[in-house]
Amino acid sequence: MRYLLAHDIGTSGDKATLFTEEGTAVANCLETYPLYQEGPLFAEQDGNDWWKAFCRSTATLISGSGIDPRKIEAVSFSGQMMGCLPVDDNGVPLRRSIIWADQRSGEEVELIRKKIDDDAFYSLTGHRNTPSYSIQKAMWVKRHQPEIYERTRAFLNAKDFIVMKLTGRFVTDPSDANGVCAFDLRGLRWSQEVLDAAGIEISKLPVIVPSDSVVGTVRSAAAVECSLSEITKVIMGAGDGVAANVGAGSVSPGSAYLCMGTSAWVASTEEEPVFDELKRSVTWAHAVRGLYSPNATMQYCCGTYDWFRKTLLTGEKMLADNNGEDVHSLIQELAEKAEPGSGGVIFLPHLLGERAPRWNPDVRGGYIGLSGMTSKEDIVRSTFEGISYNLALDLDAVNQRGNIHEITLIGGGAKNDFWAQLLADMFGMPTLIQNMTGDANSMGAAVIAGVGSGIFSDFSDVRRFISIKKKFLPRPELTAFYSRGKERFDACYKAMEVLY
Repeated sequence: MRYLLAHDIGTSGDKATLFTEEGTAVANCLETYPLYQEGPLFAEQDGNDWWKAFCRSTATLISGSGIDPRKIEAVSFSGQMMGCLPVDDNGVPLRRSIIWADQRSGEEVELIRKKIDDDAFYSLTGHRNTPSYSIQKAMWVKRHQPEIYERTRAFLNAKDFIVMKLTGRFVTDPSDANGVCAFDLRGLRWSQEVLDAAGIEISKLPVIVPSDSVVGTVRSAAAVECSLSEITKVIMGAGDGVAANVGAGSVSPGSAYLCMGTSAWVASTEEEPVFDELKRSVTWAHAVRGLYSPNATMQYCCGTYDWFRKTLLTGEKMLADNNGEDVHSLIQELAEKAEPGSGGVIFLPHLLGERAPRWNPDVRGGYIGLSGMTSKEDIVRSTFEGISYNLALDLDAVNQRGNIHEITLIGGGAKNDFWAQLLADMFGMPTLIQNMTGDANSMGAAVIAGVGSGIFSDFSDVRRFISIKKKFLPRPELTAFYSRGKERFDACYKAMEVLY
């Protein structure tokens, strides 16, 4: 029996999962690490913390499972994207990584904008010019910490740093290179035009290799630290948003998924980038060679639901606790009692500003259309409907070619059957629930490891890992009803926009 080791190096911690070559998860564990915030727009993590977590979680899996490390054929990665960790010639971090959530580089955005306008930037990179991306963060380091910039051998993302520690090579994959946002999306290479505008030398960026590349095997010193064998292959992996494509089974054109976590995103797989006239969506380079992943991300999805539950439904939580019931089931029952359309109430779910499709950090949420006849059930249902309307607009932005005909739901929100049926009705297409809704990143990394090591013939072997356990079909009369409701939802946002 051969094994595949997947590491999902996220913002809160490193989740390590050991899979058999048949796709069965044998064991998993999570090692957390801190987030450092020394200013209102700052968000940093220590690359050494990532490495320590990788070593601890790997050792825990190996000792706990009793598996011979030499039977681990390959290790690969899903990693948080759009970071900026400068390392020296020996791979030693020169400062903490400025991670994706950091927003300090607004001035750097404007410096690029003076040389490349927003439309040209979007059509070149597939992304907007914002402080979220790595190139703007590297510019900040150069402007504010020039001594660090001069010593920098490469700016790395999280998974790239671990790959470097294991193999000694400074490399990245197309998806994380795309997240640097100095990337020619059509040419799948670094963009000299963006680098010139940013004033960053190409020599300070890692070499781009395909996600399923064998970067090397584990170096002896690293093997001692992390308990892996020196014969284990190190496969490049992908950024987490793209690794989820693989884990959700979105590996061929027209296949799509919706990840419903604290935030949410609709993503598909296409043969060409999708460039939206309104720049509502972005496009990532896919982990599958030659393919792309159009993506539209909602800022606060299940996070909005959790706010609603904790703020406005405290009585239901007490009732559920007293009766030994699940509070989420009680909330679902309330929503089901209201008629579609929630008695005319429209909920705008923009509690943390909004990314797609609005791209407005100042927008705020609200309930519109309340009356003396509005019931609690109406408000509960309108909360689900408002979040879903926004997701439907995101799907519209991604599905411009009209070749998406069903969508897989993953993440915590996918466990709610009422919500899954509501989305099927609103999207006008079947929604599918996998046997494993919460491990798409890890499964994606494992499949990449399997393809790269030669255990799997191609990415279609993701079917070893997943199966569909539920399918919700749209009801045509409700699809037509919600199509009109989506227009009202959009009109409410536009009417309120001037107030933000």
